[in-house]
Amino acid sequence: MVTAVISGLGVALPPSAVQSELWDGYFAHHYSGTRRALAKRIFTNSGVRTRQAVVSPLLEDVSSWSTERRMRRYQVEAIPLGKAAVGRALADAGLTADELGLFAVCSCTGYATPGLDILLARDMGMSPSVQRLFVGHMGCYAALPGLGTVSDFVVARGRPALLLCAELTSLHLQPAGTRTDIQQIVSHALFSDAAAACVVTPGGHGYAVSEVAAVTDTTTADHMTWEVTDAGFRMGLSPQVPSVLSAHVRELVDDVLAKRGLRIADIDGWAVHPGGPKILDVVQERLELDDAALAPSRGVLEAYGNCSSATVLLVLDALRRQEDPPRRIVMLAFGPGLTLYVTLLEGSTLGA
Repeated sequence: MVTAVISGLGVALPPSAVQSELWDGYFAHHYSGTRRALAKRIFTNSGVRTRQAVVSPLLEDVSSWSTERRMRRYQVEAIPLGKAAVGRALADAGLTADELGLFAVCSCTGYATPGLDILLARDMGMSPSVQRLFVGHMGCYAALPGLGTVSDFVVARGRPALLLCAELTSLHLQPAGTRTDIQQIVSHALFSDAAAACVVTPGGHGYAVSEVAAVTDTTTADHMTWEVTDAGFRMGLSPQVPSVLSAHVRELVDDVLAKRGLRIADIDGWAVHPGGPKILDVVQERLELDDAALAPSRGVLEAYGNCSSATVLLVLDALRRQEDPPRRIVMLAFGPGLTLYVTLLEGSTLGA
């Protein structure tokens, strides 16, 4: 039987900025009145030390831009960033672009037609017959259903596939004085930009995609939203999100591992989407993990922020670059729905 194996990873990041400098140079003036002190505490306690942005507010204030202008800029910035991530993933896997049978793109931060899937397939030299898939507006967990889909293609067709997650959250800075509630402050303190790509091949050296599963609690659908407005996309993020994750994450992980005759103690690598410090705290508590297990996720949050769908791939990349890479990895990501996704990876490690 054909096995879908992650055989290459590639990451591309825009310029970086220090969180404290973003606060002092822009956000301290973006908020006014009693909200300023609250916002400063949120920024300080976000767990983020540095972040990346294609449009840094220290250099260019997009908060007054129309959605149309933001979408045009998305196309300008996402293409070279996506091209770099795809190129690095292909090189890591030892493949050329024209060998791909499927090219899938996940992004919830920008839209255009022709989209990234078409333009990057053209620019990277993919075959005219390559199949394409665009996954939009699934949010922070999109990488895992995307990975499941490309893995199913690889198993069914016996051909390589590539998944790209490209998110430019910096384009959706909201105007000052409108909806500057806690949810907006939290999103402005956490979110960042990145592109991450992975190549999945039929067999070979890497991590086999063993299981993919999900659970959605539709009774909490309003706890996380991503609204298209005249001033870009606006995040809604309820403080109840960690509680919902707490109610579901242990059972989901246990069920997936049981299918392979495994327990949590058998997992030596955890790629948990770092949606924020409280989310990581809840996962650590419910799964009874030690600090070392969540260190890669906390390290990605500190260095890169929350890059939406690309983030869990950044954690996977950090894990495979460890001196002693894990043999089994559980990937966890969360997003609108509220939805929890889990993926089990097994096998030898990628060459870093």
